[in-house]
Amino acid sequence: MQRVPSLCGVILAAGESSRMGSDKALLLWPPQHGQTFLARAIESLFPFNDMVLVVAGKNAARLAPIVYAAGAMLVENPHPEHGQFSSLQAGLREVLGRGRDAAMITLVDRPAPRRETVGRLRSAFEAAVQRGIWAVVPEYQGKHGHPIVIGREMIEAFLKAPEGATAREIEHQHQSLLEYVQVDDPLVTLNVDTPQDYSSLPSSIPQTK
Repeated sequence: MQRVPSLCGVILAAGESSRMGSDKALLLWPPQHGQTFLARAIESLFPFNDMVLVVAGKNAARLAPIVYAAGAMLVENPHPEHGQFSSLQAGLREVLGRGRDAAMITLVDRPAPRRETVGRLRSAFEAAVQRGIWAVVPEYQGKHGHPIVIGREMIEAFLKAPEGATAREIEHQHQSLLEYVQVDDPLVTLNVDTPQDYSSLPSSIPQTK
C-alpha cells in the first residue's frame, strides 16, 4: 500500500483581472463586510494541507500583506503574461522544492468552497491514490471545478508539458487516471470574471464554514 502523500495548497492569484477592472483576489465575500477572496481561500485550505502557497504576478506587493497575515507563503510567477498555466507550473515547482508530493489547487476568482467540501476532496484523494489515481476533481451538477487534488505523477506531467499547453489538455491526456467526486457545493464551479458576475452572486450561496 502506498503511503499518503503530504499535501500543499496552491492558490493561483497572478491574473491581471482585466475584465473585472480590479484585482479579484481583493474582492470581499460577503460583499461590503466580508474577508477578501484570497483570505478565505487560504483559510479554506489550511486545515487540510501542510502549507499553503499563493502564486502572484505583478500584484505580488498588493497580495503579500494578506498572504503573510494568514500564515501562507508567496510565490512570484516571473512571467504572468504567459497565462494561468505558467502560474500553475511556478506553484508546483515550489511544492516539490518544499518537499511535498501532492497539491490541492484552487483559483482565487471565487468565494471559497465549504469546509466539508475541501475535507471530502482530501479524503477522496487519499483513498484514490491507493488505487493508482493521479488526481481528484470536484463535480457539481455535471460541471467540474476546483479545488483539484493532484499527486506527484500529475505534478510531473504538468511540469513536463510543452510550451503552450494548458492544464485541461494535460488532464485529458490522462483522463483514465482522474477521478471525479460528486459534491453538493455550487461554489466549486463558480467563476467571477466581471463586476456583473460579482454583483449577481446569489445571496443564498452559503458562506464558507
